[in-house]
Amino acid sequence: MGGIHKILHPLGDTTVLHQVLRSFCKCESIAGLVVICRKQDKEEFRRSIAEIKSELTCPVTVTAGGDTRQQSVRNGVNAIDFPAEYIAIHDGARPLIRPRDIEKVIADARRTGAATLGVPVKDTIKVVRGGIIEATPERAVLWQTQTPQVFRRSLYHDAMQLAAEQGKDYTDDCQLVEALGVSVTMTEGSYTNLKLTTPEDFAVAEALLAKEEHTNG
Repeated sequence: MGGIHKILHPLGDTTVLHQVLRSFCKCESIAGLVVICRKQDKEEFRRSIAEIKSELTCPVTVTAGGDTRQQSVRNGVNAIDFPAEYIAIHDGARPLIRPRDIEKVIADARRTGAATLGVPVKDTIKVVRGGIIEATPERAVLWQTQTPQVFRRSLYHDAMQLAAEQGKDYTDDCQLVEALGVSVTMTEGSYTNLKLTTPEDFAVAEALLAKEEHTNG
């Protein structure tokens, strides 16, 4: 990304990080935010957040992550210093998250204990090993998982403890909770909640932002 940290990269009239913080602070259900980053990036992230402090209606804490996603989220959960019965875990590389979708998945989590945003897959998916197609799952039951993923805080702590006891390290927080035998609700979100990975993704995000500004303007 041209040497710029992806989460601090310009997007629209601001940055990826600012877009995410703005969206979450527009939600009445959000009591506070914890931003997880590499230890060496903490000061840079703090400076970036300070630039829009006047826009943010909820407290924002910055903490260092770990060697894996699971360890990083654990550090983030441990850094929560405000009352929170539920936690919403969001990938900072998804800056186009809509506040109404955040509230929607939180509502489902309050009802069931665990929920994640997602969308039905559009393409036919193949299971491939060694370059050979082994199976074609039924597309009607396949969903693409997004974030935020929302869990009752006590439930997530139980899931982290079980993973530690079993020596497991998951790359998906739903999978972490599913290991407890708990069902996770799939909340339908939006295809615009894309994850920024390549320069092409940024071009799409810029176009979507421009379209939204034109529509709202």
